[in-house]
Amino acid sequence: MIQLTDIYKIYDLGAVQVPALNGVDLFIDKNEYVAIMGPSGSGKSTIMNIIGCLDVPTKGEYILNNNDVSSLNDNELAAIRNKEIGFVFQTFNLLPRADGLHNVELPLIYAGISKKERREKAIEVLEKVGLGDRMHHKPNEMSGGQRQRVAIARALINQPSIILADEPTGNLDSKTGKEIMVLFDKLQDEGHTIILVTHEDFIAKHANRSIHLLDGKIATDGQNRKN
Repeated sequence: MIQLTDIYKIYDLGAVQVPALNGVDLFIDKNEYVAIMGPSGSGKSTIMNIIGCLDVPTKGEYILNNNDVSSLNDNELAAIRNKEIGFVFQTFNLLPRADGLHNVELPLIYAGISKKERREKAIEVLEKVGLGDRMHHKPNEMSGGQRQRVAIARALINQPSIILADEPTGNLDSKTGKEIMVLFDKLQDEGHTIILVTHEDFIAKHANRSIHLLDGKIATDGQNRKN
């Protein structure tokens, strides 16, 4: 499903060039659950942005579902993102004045889906993540865990190939974080491919595989033992 070959990313800051990725090779299969870890500056955010088609590599090849997305323009990348990838962020990224239902509907509005169909789909995914009774509440009327569930529902609405989660429990207390991770476990059981960026070992252990980055390269890549 995901094939990164000899990926380099260099940020040009005028007089200074900063290498972020240095020849990364990475293969992720359909229905894998992968955690990407590493210290600040290791390249984990950069590799997440490239996998998520938010950025393109300076050099190298990225094949996503048999499509070479390494050198697409911004509009083409946006189309791939909307079709293939669901994002879950640490800060939720919800519209504060919109209720949960409207927040989840947003990707379908951009996709040109009719109001009736998108509302039906939004209700379905909100019920799937356990928020059927809170869909008409605004984010400030929800707990952190409920807001993250709305964000996960929004990520699922287009039935993406991949769910990319960037520190999804970072703004949650430990109990709520565990509940969100149980939800990710369930999503993988249902066939979703999940890629998770985290700095927490206990969060990474929910994944089947952990990849550690260091200085823009993969330092270790191995299977996790799950209880």
